[in-house]
Amino acid sequence: MKEWRRLVRSFSYAWQGIVHTVKTQRNMQIHVAAAVVVLAAAWWLHIPRSDVLLVFFSIALVFSLELVNTAVEAVVDLASPQWHAKAKAAKDASAGAVLIAALTSVAIGLAIFGPPLYHKMTAWFFA
Repeated sequence: MKEWRRLVRSFSYAWQGIVHTVKTQRNMQIHVAAAVVVLAAAWWLHIPRSDVLLVFFSIALVFSLELVNTAVEAVVDLASPQWHAKAKAAKDASAGAVLIAALTSVAIGLAIFGPPLYHKMTAWFFA
């Protein structure tokens, strides 16, 4: 029973970290909004399940790296309240990881959504 409570508590802490990041980080809010739009588009365009799984993975990767970026920034700010070149390097590197994941997700999205979106738009405008 004690182990179960510890497990539940650890999930609670993780959830608090997610909620904090969504509430306080503008980029995470943008990622969440984009994810909602992309998942709605996947439904609207009848994207195959295997492709939707790749989209979910991309979303999870960006969300995860944004959470890590938020943690790195908080720890660096705590450890080095004044500007320091190494603090800047740590923050820039973690932000760069998010950027790489986001750009990769955009490329995946274009590959998955481009053809069906093109066909749908062509049907609308040239039918």
